[in-house]
Amino acid sequence: MPDAFFTSSKPRKRKRVDSGGKGASSGSSTTFTRKGPPSQRFTKHGSTKVNGVQKKKGRAADEELSDQTDEGEGGIDDMDLRGDLGEDLGESGEEDEDETPAQKRLRLAKLYLESVKEGLAEGEFDAAEIDKELISARLKQDVLEHSGKVHLFIADSFDFTQPQTKVLRTRGHRFSVTSAVASESGKHLFTSGKEGSIIKWDLSTGKQLATFHKIRPPSSNEKGKGKALLDLSLKGHTDEVLSLALSGDGQYLASAGRDRKLVVWDAEKGEWIKAFGGNLGHKDIISALSFRKGTHQLYTGSFDRTLKVYDLSPSVMGYVETLFGHQDHVLSLDSLHGETCVSVGARDKTVRYWKIVEESQLVFRGGGRSRVREVLEGGLRGDDEGDDPDDQMDGTERAKEKEIATKNFIEGSIECVAMVDETTFVSGGDSGSICLWTTQKKKPIFTQPLAHGFNEAASETEGVIKTPRWITSLASLRFSDVIVSGSWEGNIRIWKLDAKLKSFTLVGTVPAPGVVNSLQLLLPPKDFFERSSWISSKGSMGEDPTQEDSIVPTQNKGGIQSILLVAGLGQEHRLGRWLKVKEGAVNGAIVVAMSPRTLS
Repeated sequence: MPDAFFTSSKPRKRKRVDSGGKGASSGSSTTFTRKGPPSQRFTKHGSTKVNGVQKKKGRAADEELSDQTDEGEGGIDDMDLRGDLGEDLGESGEEDEDETPAQKRLRLAKLYLESVKEGLAEGEFDAAEIDKELISARLKQDVLEHSGKVHLFIADSFDFTQPQTKVLRTRGHRFSVTSAVASESGKHLFTSGKEGSIIKWDLSTGKQLATFHKIRPPSSNEKGKGKALLDLSLKGHTDEVLSLALSGDGQYLASAGRDRKLVVWDAEKGEWIKAFGGNLGHKDIISALSFRKGTHQLYTGSFDRTLKVYDLSPSVMGYVETLFGHQDHVLSLDSLHGETCVSVGARDKTVRYWKIVEESQLVFRGGGRSRVREVLEGGLRGDDEGDDPDDQMDGTERAKEKEIATKNFIEGSIECVAMVDETTFVSGGDSGSICLWTTQKKKPIFTQPLAHGFNEAASETEGVIKTPRWITSLASLRFSDVIVSGSWEGNIRIWKLDAKLKSFTLVGTVPAPGVVNSLQLLLPPKDFFERSSWISSKGSMGEDPTQEDSIVPTQNKGGIQSILLVAGLGQEHRLGRWLKVKEGAVNGAIVVAMSPRTLS
C-alpha cells in the first residue's frame, strides 16, 4: 500500500482520544504546527527544526506523540505546545503565526512611525514640534536615501566664495599625510602618514588622543624584504600607511599600505583587532580602502590589480572574495549603500563598476582620443567661459591655452574616483580633467578640462613648459550636488552639479597648501557644532569670538545643515616622490566647517 504522504497533499487531523480511553485510530503521519520560538518548531510530517536545521523523526516517534495525552486534556489538537513565551509577545515585534501579511505590514509600519517620533523627540526637534509635516519629511528622506539617487540639492544654500574661517589644523606627522577620515558622528578624526603611523584625534577639540606607531619587524635588516613573509602577529604596520577607512558606526578602522597588510582596529578603544595578509590578502601594496555604507563590508584595492571583499562583522571577521579585471594598479575606489563599488586602474585607463552579487562589472574607458576628437569634444567645448577657472586672460591667450590643452594633454592614467549616488560617479586623472559618468553610458557625460590649471616648469632647451596639474583626490557629499577636488596648486576646488546631473561648475575654493592626498565631505550631527571648541569659540585663524559670524549655525531656516570638509595634506604625493611642494605646505590635515546662508 503506498505511503499516505504521496496519496494526498491535504493534511489530515488525528482523531481525538475520547474520554473512554480509546486510542487514536491508526493512519498516516500527521501534519501539525507547533507555536513556539523560531529555534525549535515542528513542520510537516513529524520533522522538527532545531536552530534552522531540519531533522526528520521516525514513524514510531510520531505515533508515540499521538498517544501521549493526559486524561481530561483532550487530544493533540487541544494541547498548548507554545511553551512559556511571555505575556508581551505582541509588543516584542515578533511574528504571530495567525497574522496576515496585511496585518504584518501594518504592525511594522506602526513600529517604524513610533521610532521616527522617538528620534524626532530625542534629538532633532522639540516634542511640541512633532507633527505630520515633520514625520512626512522624515519618511520622504528615508525613502530617498534608500532609492540611491541624488536628492540633496544644497549647493545653492552655501556661499562657497566667502573665506572659510572655521578651520581645524592638525600637526603630528613627520612626513606627508596620506589619508584623513572623520567619523560620521563627528567624534574622532584619524590620519595616517608616510612615516607609518596613525594618529587618533578628538574632532571637537583637535587634541591628539592616541598614536599607532610603526613597528620595526625583527628581520628588517634582511635584503629583499618585499618578498619576505608577512608577520600578521605584529600589532601594527611596518611600512608606509597609504589608506584609511572608517565604518559608518565608527566601530572599526581599517588601514593598509606598503607592507601589504590590512589591519583592523577598534576605533573607540584604539586597539589592534586583526591583520589580513598572505593567502587571504593582497600580494602587493594596498592603495585603497572603502567601507560599504551602513555595514562592516570592506572593499580593498591593490597594486596587484585586484580588489578584495572582507566581512568585518564580529561573527565573521574574514575574507570573502577577490575581484579580477584591472590591468594595472588599482589606485582608488569608492562605495555607497548598495553591494557595488567603483575603482580606477591607473594606466589601464578604465573605471570599473563592480556588481558584487551578480559577479559582473561595467567597464568605462577613458584616456586616449584622436586629436580630432579632442578638438571637437574638448577644445570647442572650452570656447565658453568656465573651462579653466583660473583663466583671467584675453581671447588670444585663452585660445593659446586651449590649443596646448587639446593637442598635448591626453589622459594616460586615471588616478581617483568618487561616487555621487548609486549610478553616478566622477573620476580624475593625470590630464587634469574631471569626468562625470553614469552607468547608463559608456563615455563621460561631461568633462571639465584643466580643473586645477597648469603647472609651469622651466626647461633649458624649451623654456617654460606648461603641463596640467593632475587630479590627486576627489570626494562627494553623498547623494548631493556638491563635489570637491584636490591637486597641488594650493586650493581645494568645490563644484556644483546641475539639477539633471549632466554637468558641474566651479562655485568656490578652500585654501590648502601642499598636495591634497585625501578628501572627505560629511554631514555631522547638529550637536557637533555646539560642542566643538574650534567652531563655537575662537577658531584656528584667530578670529574674534564676539563677532556675529564666529559661531557656525547648524542649519538655516530651510533645514540645510552645515558641512565638514576633511583633507589630508603633505609636501609629497602619497604614492611617490614625483613632486615636492615646499612653499607653505605642512604635513597635516585640515577640517573646514562650512555653514549655509542664513535665510531671511
